Amino acid sequence: MKAVIKTGGKQYYVEEGSIIYVEKLEGNPKDTVTFTDVLMLGNKIGNPTVKGAKVEGEIVKHGKNKKIKIFTYKPNTTSTRKKQGHRQPYTEVKINKIG
Repeated sequence: MKAVIKTGGKQYYVEEGSIIYVEKLEGNPKDTVTFTDVLMLGNKIGNPTVKGAKVEGEIVKHGKNKKIKIFTYKPNTTSTRKKQGHRQPYTEVKINKIG
């Protein structure tokens, strides 16, 4: 079965057994996570969410993305390239059950 879930202000298209990278969630690896904001489940489209639907997953690991590269441009001078110091944390989740 396929579904569209909403977490961290973003929407994700998921299937059973798929692995997704979402904004950091609280919990430790091997903890169970339940997503209740299901926007679409199979052929059902929610208004705004599907009533009674939930997607269960398991936290695989936490991590941080690569540093963001920012290009700056200043007229009449050379362009500079610098790395911004921010690294966005993420959580890797494996989807186990959709229902």
